[in-house]
Amino acid sequence: QDQNPDLNRTSLPRQGTPTSRFRLSLQNRTHLMEGLEATVDVTKLSDAFLLQDFFPTEFRINPQPDNVVALTKTSSWYTLTAYGRFGFNTFFETTERLPELAFDIKRNGLFGGPIFYEGETTLGELRRNFPAFSIFQDYDAFRIDSFHQLTYPNTYFGFLSIVPRVGFRETYYSQTRTLDPSLFTNFLPPNPFDPEFPLPNPVQGVPSTDHGSAWRSIFNAGVEGSFKLSREWDEVQNRMLGLDGLRHIIQPFANFSWVSSPNVDPATILQFDRIQPSTKLNPIDFPQYTAIDAIDNWTIARIGVRNRLQTRRDDLTVSWLELETFVDVNFDNPFDQTQYSNVFNKLSFTPVPWATLVIESQLPIFDDGFKEINTSINFKPTANTQLTLGHRFLNGNPYFVDSSLFTLSGYYRINDNWGVGFLEQYEANTNIVEQQRYSVYRDLSSWVGSLGAIIRNNGGVKEYGVLLTFTLKAFPKFGLDLNFDPAGTNDAP
Repeated sequence: QDQNPDLNRTSLPRQGTPTSRFRLSLQNRTHLMEGLEATVDVTKLSDAFLLQDFFPTEFRINPQPDNVVALTKTSSWYTLTAYGRFGFNTFFETTERLPELAFDIKRNGLFGGPIFYEGETTLGELRRNFPAFSIFQDYDAFRIDSFHQLTYPNTYFGFLSIVPRVGFRETYYSQTRTLDPSLFTNFLPPNPFDPEFPLPNPVQGVPSTDHGSAWRSIFNAGVEGSFKLSREWDEVQNRMLGLDGLRHIIQPFANFSWVSSPNVDPATILQFDRIQPSTKLNPIDFPQYTAIDAIDNWTIARIGVRNRLQTRRDDLTVSWLELETFVDVNFDNPFDQTQYSNVFNKLSFTPVPWATLVIESQLPIFDDGFKEINTSINFKPTANTQLTLGHRFLNGNPYFVDSSLFTLSGYYRINDNWGVGFLEQYEANTNIVEQQRYSVYRDLSSWVGSLGAIIRNNGGVKEYGVLLTFTLKAFPKFGLDLNFDPAGTNDAP
């Protein structure tokens, strides 16, 4: 029983939260026979705010838990999956699959030749359910989607890797939606990241689905190329930086992708598997691009270069520094109206075995865009001490709030039986210490027990809690959690 269910630590309004609040979960994976397994992942919640109130760490990772039952058959060249996805929690938006069957063929050489084939086919009854009391109208359709692609990987001149590809996709929809211009009013300021085809005006709701069935044809082609150059300096020696010889490997790469959908206006397609807001670039290859219902014409080139510095340690070759830089050139990109995407950089620097620096950034060097820089430093100053310092910076993204989040965590092993840990989380944009967590760990032979305290501040009233956790060593993912935030142990070092 929740004595005060309407207690709200956020600025978002809520009402009608029940006093009897509960969570029922079942996760199981059963190996039935060689290559055949069954998976169940079901969660029933009493209300939409249960995870936010009582399981905040899990809420940040997975705010809307899935409800899926699947049976999967795998072999060396294919995967066959029958699965259902259900909307048990009507206060969440859910794309139900009632059910769906998927047949994936892995990339294999045709008749032992140099040409490779891969494909995937799905069919199922799909239904998009919007939250209860939403102004949007639910819709459903039966969909058959079949994709086939040929690739011809080859190496030229002994160093140049070229992989051309050509593919075809055919999709059947039992229902599409009617295009009514009045339903697509431009009610927001121009946004370069909005898709070219119109989206429904939320004030009006989703357009009616009385446009009848449709067959959509998709043609795709592209080519991916890369080569490597390297040079070695055996005379480079620096004990402080962990260098015993140095090898530089540089790998320029390019991936050109062309997609054409000539016979169906993408705005008429009901959106089930769709594009979700993200700070990352979408894949430009199939089948990696999985938003089946959000395919439009595009011509995109992704170009970049990988740099790797290697050295020797304990008779092994290890990566000392890795840097990958790439950018998209948008000749025609329906999801990004700028000519160039942000410039992405992924840096990993391990000067010594006990310290690693990782920086992932994207900056609008050539065109309009937003800034994102994620930094983490992991190091072990002693054999029993581990520290992690992180910073996440986001500015100017049209879908996400600006943030400058600092995190500091650590763990100290006192002896074979005892250890202590902590976590601090500070948001500079709001000048708030969002979370403080302190724990003591005890080795109980087959189990690890921990007792800790947590202080949270969401910008309102501070919350205080005590955490008692028991984790089975053989199955660290599954523990007996006696606290208001079972997933909180994931943040522990």
